[in-house]
Amino acid sequence: MASKKFKLLLLGVFSLTCFSAYAQEQDTRVYNVFDSTVVPSKSQAQQNEFMNNTYDFPAKPRNEWELGVSGGLFTESSDVASKLPTFGFGVHVRKALGYVFSLRLQYVNGIAKGLNWKASRGYANNIAWTANGYNPATDDVYYNYRAHIQDLSLQGIFTLNNIRFHKAKTGMVMYIGAGLGGTIFDTKINALNGNTKYNFNSITASGYSNRKDIKNQLKAMMDNTYETEADNDKINSATVFGQIFRPSASLIAGVAFRLGARVNLALEDRFTMVKTDLLDGQQFQEGPAQTRDYDSYNYLSLGLNFNIGKKSVEPLWWINPLDYAYSELNNPKHMKLPKPVLPDEDGDGVTDQFDKCPNTPAGVKVDVNGCPLDTDGDGVPDYKDKELITPTYCQPVDADGVGKCPDPECCKNLQVQANTCNIGDLPSVTFRKNSSVLSNDAKAMLSTAASKLKDNPNCSITVTGYPEASKASQALCNKRTSAIKAYLTEKEGISADRIEANCEIGGGAANTVDLRAK
Repeated sequence: MASKKFKLLLLGVFSLTCFSAYAQEQDTRVYNVFDSTVVPSKSQAQQNEFMNNTYDFPAKPRNEWELGVSGGLFTESSDVASKLPTFGFGVHVRKALGYVFSLRLQYVNGIAKGLNWKASRGYANNIAWTANGYNPATDDVYYNYRAHIQDLSLQGIFTLNNIRFHKAKTGMVMYIGAGLGGTIFDTKINALNGNTKYNFNSITASGYSNRKDIKNQLKAMMDNTYETEADNDKINSATVFGQIFRPSASLIAGVAFRLGARVNLALEDRFTMVKTDLLDGQQFQEGPAQTRDYDSYNYLSLGLNFNIGKKSVEPLWWINPLDYAYSELNNPKHMKLPKPVLPDEDGDGVTDQFDKCPNTPAGVKVDVNGCPLDTDGDGVPDYKDKELITPTYCQPVDADGVGKCPDPECCKNLQVQANTCNIGDLPSVTFRKNSSVLSNDAKAMLSTAASKLKDNPNCSITVTGYPEASKASQALCNKRTSAIKAYLTEKEGISADRIEANCEIGGGAANTVDLRAK
């Protein structure tokens, strides 16, 4: 019968464990440190400081209580040999004080039975036997008992594996614990067959020496009444509800499997030592030197635990406290990241790593390369140029940007010059990626080109872009060359017939448009 109980218990553990592996996937609850609705009012000040980045740690959330029920195998360890395990049950409430430590109040109720297979005569001080007519000088007895045990204890539980460095959560937690409490017990012995004492001497005289044979003989002889109150020293003991009360201490080890968002299955073993030697009704061990020790019992259980509470996260022993830290490191959502500041020593708006003229004086306008603007292209920057627009035929210029134009009387071949274009180099315009809008720098360079065109009325230019082979790139090129032509004609007054727009696939940089004399 007992082996069947063990098999059923193991089958139940296996089945529920397999189910828990599936049920874990259904639990999608995630604790969010930014959810202030789960923070108790007394911790809101800390949460506000955290949200305002004035304190590094979020407040501890309100977490659910655990209510559990369990059933399992109950056995006693004492001076009398225990029978096969009997059934016990328990209930508890548990509350987390942190991610590792929690408190649990547990009530356990069980019945333990025991029967020695060896006869004894050392019961002279045990009134439960002597009061029923047994004589230690002539009568053998076989110590036995049935103890109804109840215990209430407060326990500290330590979770061992919810802090994980390489995985967000686990569907299984292991724990250990210890507790102090009180045990009440009512122990009786089976000393009489009706109103008559048993003839245990017949079993001794039969010559049986095998444990199994002796127990079979005892089973056939004895009823199951347990009618006699065991030796319990009740006169000198504290009692509760008419039963003996003794302090107790427990050691606990268990493993819990998540079955869902609010349910888990726990397999647990609890060992409890009680400050008494009378759980079994027999105060002393037999032998040459009789010694007193403390009796104990063991409760191996399988239980269902339920999480209860509103506006709360799950019990903290199921949460990995490193979740938030790793999440913030991998994908910052709360930490303040300063805007990157790139050095610009001369303050011209072009960072040093791209500035080709790093020592530009303050207030001087620069182009995209960080160099001072040179509108007329004479080699003297505008902020030093005393002649801002110097015609090409008056160049080269002196240090002040002033050119020397030829005397009219020395110009003998005016007609030849009129038919010759000496406009010189023209600028190139760079656009932002996927844009056809002219920047201020581009407009300044086009103004320079317009001045040269005005000084050389006999010159015409080609505006050439370099798109990729795609239709989108060619369309963008057409927009850019049209924008340049429109600016020269509409803003600078250059005749449209002097400007030709052109796009050459792959002929140059995709975002650059060149201006060239025809």
